Order: sequence, then C-alpha cells, then structure tokens
Amino acid sequence: MTDFLSEAYLWIKALHVIAVIAWMAGLFYLPRLFVYHAEEVVAGSPTDLMFQKMERRLLIAIMTPSMIATWILGLMLVMTPGIVDWSMVWPWAKAVSVIAMTGFHMWLGACRKGFEAGTNRLSGRRYRMMNEVPTILLLVIVLSVIVKF
Repeated sequence: MTDFLSEAYLWIKALHVIAVIAWMAGLFYLPRLFVYHAEEVVAGSPTDLMFQKMERRLLIAIMTPSMIATWILGLMLVMTPGIVDWSMVWPWAKAVSVIAMTGFHMWLGACRKGFEAGTNRLSGRRYRMMNEVPTILLLVIVLSVIVKF
C-alpha cells in the first residue's frame, strides 16, 4: 500500500486540493445563503422553499462529498511515507483545524435543518459572523502546510 501511495502521491495531492477547493466554496457560500434566508425570506413562502432546496442541494450534492473526498485523500497523504513529520507543530495545527472545519460543516447542516423545520433562531448578522470561521481555519491550514511552522 505504501508503494502505491508513494507512486500516486502527486495525483492524490492534486485531487485533495480539488476536493478542498470544492468544500471551501460551499463552506463560504452556504452561510451567505443563510444570511439572505434569515433576513429576507418569509417562512413557508415559495422563496423559502427555493432557498431550502438550494441549501439542501449545496450541502448534500457538493459540500458533503467534497468533505469526504478531502478526508480520504488527506488521510492517504498522511499515510504516504516521508510526507508528515509528526514531531513538528504544523501537522497538528492542520489536523485540529480540519476537525474544526468538519464541525463547522456539521453545524451548517444542523442550521439547514432548522430552516427546513421553520425553527431557525439565528439572525443574518450571526450567520455573517459565522461566515468568517472557515476563513480563519483556512488561513491556519494553508500556513501550516506551506510554511510548516
């Protein structure tokens, strides 16, 4: 298995980056949809149903498969011999940030269900603030991997 990982390393890394980009796009866009959904849409209206459909499709068809691919490919990279030095800080910082990003993803899923059930209690302002979470985590992840502090 390690021979395969070593030989396919660049392909795995490229696919990992593609999956991360797709996941991040969704993590940036879904909270923005929630902002407009919370501020501008009346529950039960046709617009509410349209937002629910858009949010559900984004989460289920793009974000979740991208997150799963990111995890699988990332774990393959971690298992590739000679790639990660666990005595350094950067892989731990990245790991904690990816776990936090996954938690944020799950939180977004719960928020989506709140809109679907008509029980959303968060304001557009709160969703705007939460929209900064993936940006901060992305900064930590990219700096960890590139600078390797």
